[in-house]
Amino acid sequence: MVLNTSAEAPLPVGEVSRLIGGWIDRLGAVWVEGQITQLSRRPGAGVVFLTLRDPSYDISVGVTCFRQVFDAVADVVAEGARVVVYAKPEWYAPRGQLSLRAVEIRPVGIGELLARLEQLKRTLAAEGLFALDRKKPLPFLPHRVGLISGRASAAERDVLENARRRWPAVRFEVRNVAVQGVHAVTQVVQAVKELDALPEVDVIIVARGGGSVEDLLPFSDEQLLRAVSECRTPVVSAIGHEPDAPLLDLVADLRASTPTDAAKKVVPDVGEELDRVRLLRDRALRTVQGLLDREERGLAHALARPSMERPHRMVDERETEVDALVARSRRVLGHLLDRADSELSHTRARVLSLSPAATLERGYAVLQRADGKVVRSPEDVAAGDELRARVSEGEFAVRVAE
Repeated sequence: MVLNTSAEAPLPVGEVSRLIGGWIDRLGAVWVEGQITQLSRRPGAGVVFLTLRDPSYDISVGVTCFRQVFDAVADVVAEGARVVVYAKPEWYAPRGQLSLRAVEIRPVGIGELLARLEQLKRTLAAEGLFALDRKKPLPFLPHRVGLISGRASAAERDVLENARRRWPAVRFEVRNVAVQGVHAVTQVVQAVKELDALPEVDVIIVARGGGSVEDLLPFSDEQLLRAVSECRTPVVSAIGHEPDAPLLDLVADLRASTPTDAAKKVVPDVGEELDRVRLLRDRALRTVQGLLDREERGLAHALARPSMERPHRMVDERETEVDALVARSRRVLGHLLDRADSELSHTRARVLSLSPAATLERGYAVLQRADGKVVRSPEDVAAGDELRARVSEGEFAVRVAE
């Protein structure tokens, strides 16, 4: 219904309250689930007052019921219990207050809780919130560790003492919250977001001691699980003891069986790291020493070679070979020269024997006319011609007689 109102024609408060009451009356009865946070059961009163709260969204609503309705479950229901209520919404116009008039109250059993948790588990698994590829690795040595735990709790003490015993210089950013009850989910979610927003916090531990399934329900709440899945900082779940398995264990980047185990997994042990450093240093020294020994043996082996002990030996050996080759070359060259000289002498003798000069030396002479032609026949000259007579020792002029 849309009301036509304005600043000039407003509705009275009573009319608005009456209209709201009319709308609420048309809602009808509904089944509502929540956690009882306040319970008022006055002796002799015919009506019981309680507050039903949704821990995931921090919303509460008042519930009233007749005493006989509550007496049916009074032995199993107390503050902090989860219940399902069949109630009719009511609007109390004089105070402008909404409440529920319960006609039946049922406690939520362990079986129902586990079934709902299993359904939530399947839903989140289908969305990939438990996938291994979403898990972020923890830093080797965190600069600062965020810790979410109950105030002055054994879980907080276990984490702090064991972490500082392992690495005395470790620093913590602690957020004390309610770890069970109606305010647990809201406070833990807020603490997770605060620590995740701090750049100096490298890892977040959510720690709590053991407890019943109802006590650990806040750590299986969907709102908390989604807040953890959205963290940029690695989150370690250290809830309860080894058998306890809230859904936070599946969403967190690492599950620790106990708060003490969380301290051991997040912070390295200084003694173990010093031993590891010593082992690595000794291994490095052995490796370097082994390399030096091997190279030293190789150098000694190289120096033991004859070429290194007597580096001029090869030169001396080559010098002998060169001298032998030079001597051989000289002998061969001498033989070649001697043979060539002998051949030259024979050739010279043959040439000399065929030379005209040799003929002249035997007493012959060569006559030449004035024009240089050799006289070969008496017809070549006439009486009175001047000729030149060439003998072995020179030449002289002759005249042809008649």
